[in-house]
Amino acid sequence: MATSKKTFVEIFEIAEGKVKCTDLRTKDKNELLKQLEELKTELTNLQVSKVTGGAASKLSKIRVVRKAIARVYIIMHQKQKENLRLLYKNHKYKPLDLRPKKTRAIRRALTPYQANRKTPKEIRKRSAFPPRKYALKV
Repeated sequence: MATSKKTFVEIFEIAEGKVKCTDLRTKDKNELLKQLEELKTELTNLQVSKVTGGAASKLSKIRVVRKAIARVYIIMHQKQKENLRLLYKNHKYKPLDLRPKKTRAIRRALTPYQANRKTPKEIRKRSAFPPRKYALKV
């Protein structure tokens, strides 16, 4: 007899508290904290039922609830970072995690303004000896 393993999505759809990131993004901080608390209590109940020898459906739900908790945390952190970006938008100095990552070499390189600066001596030299303009006769 062939047993078919259920995918994460199938298990997730069976679960009561189906959590989607799009739904979470519409909620404010207090609602997210409340939902997080509910999910955590549900997880502890499921873990207790696992130890006491609960049903297989409850065991498979543990993973779903853990992933739902992770989703709530992800949305909370994304919102927090978004608010910080707005807060530091016009500041001269920003926290390191809000600055562009790029590469270490690019971050340490001169800015285009600094790279194009000329010394007074170089300015005089360039004006005294500009690039020659000439035309070839064919």
